[in-house]
Amino acid sequence: MKKNIQIKINKKIINKPDYKLKNIQLTSQEIEDNLNQRKNRIIDELKEGISAIRNYPKSVTFFGSARTKSSDKAYKQARYLAGKICREGYAVITGGGPGIMEAANRGTFETCGYGIGFNIELPFEQVINPYVTHGVNFHYFFTRKLAMTFSSEAYVYFQGGFGTLDELFEIITLIQTKKIPKVPIILVGKKFWKPLLKFIENNLLEKYETISKSDLKLFTITDNEDEVVEIIKKAKLRNEFSELK
Repeated sequence: MKKNIQIKINKKIINKPDYKLKNIQLTSQEIEDNLNQRKNRIIDELKEGISAIRNYPKSVTFFGSARTKSSDKAYKQARYLAGKICREGYAVITGGGPGIMEAANRGTFETCGYGIGFNIELPFEQVINPYVTHGVNFHYFFTRKLAMTFSSEAYVYFQGGFGTLDELFEIITLIQTKKIPKVPIILVGKKFWKPLLKFIENNLLEKYETISKSDLKLFTITDNEDEVVEIIKKAKLRNEFSELK
């Protein structure tokens, strides 16, 4: 595991708007200048993110709520599972924040001596957890998401809110539309995920017919840590960097 990419732990990172809106209409030149600044920041974040994940040829990305407490069963399970996965030679990547992300980083830190976190700057909740040793700070959600998912051999989801569901359904959509190869999507925690599955079956599949029955095979719901590890070990290694020029 290479350790040449590091971030400083900052407990007071606050997200601020890119620009202060003026009360007067912007000129064409001001609009162009603002767009160029945003474009340059986006390009820089993408370059830094892709450069970071080049160091991890085998990786698994963990997703889950930033609000999950350390006493929660899901936190303990994510911590334990991340440790098992890193022992198999996979880098475990998280969003670098508290909750489930902290649990996974803690599991790899205690087991394999590292924690990889791709942190997002937010005005609340998201601070870099103390178990992150390597990673990148992001301002934009979409650049962070691309870096976290670009070359992972599997995606593991624990209980979460809108952000976790957004990350889940985007990956499902990319696989469903064949924009990325079929990669294991593992939803850990039957109690949390079964109601969502029921909604998908009853509404999307049966009532409104907005998905196909085969789409239900794009993900696995389980509570069994050993099953998760076996699914990951059987997953094909991805070679996304070969397409980059």
